[in-house]
Amino acid sequence: MGPHKILSELSESADTEVVFSEPWEAQAFAMAVTLSGNGYFTWKEWAATLAEVIAESKANGGPIDGSDYYQNWVVALERLITDKQITDFSKLKDVKNAWEEAYKTTPHGNPVHLPN
Repeated sequence: MGPHKILSELSESADTEVVFSEPWEAQAFAMAVTLSGNGYFTWKEWAATLAEVIAESKANGGPIDGSDYYQNWVVALERLITDKQITDFSKLKDVKNAWEEAYKTTPHGNPVHLPN
């Protein structure tokens, strides 16, 4: 089941609308659900890793109001996919750097695209 299907089903099954502040938050959520659903890690492993990342963030002076929740979600996701060797850190770093460069060089208001 892909991320868009997961989010669609969540919206249909919830009494209230699922709300994310930014599209990337929904995508990170769906990626974690998809990877867990496909057996790359258990939900228990996910919860433990996310709790660990949140605790580290707070210990390092991060916000305590939860405003960095999905940033922590992404850090936990990156940690799990590298620890479980779903991808290697160097490839992940290369993609992150490519996205950062594309973001910085894309004119405001235009969609960001990675070069092929």
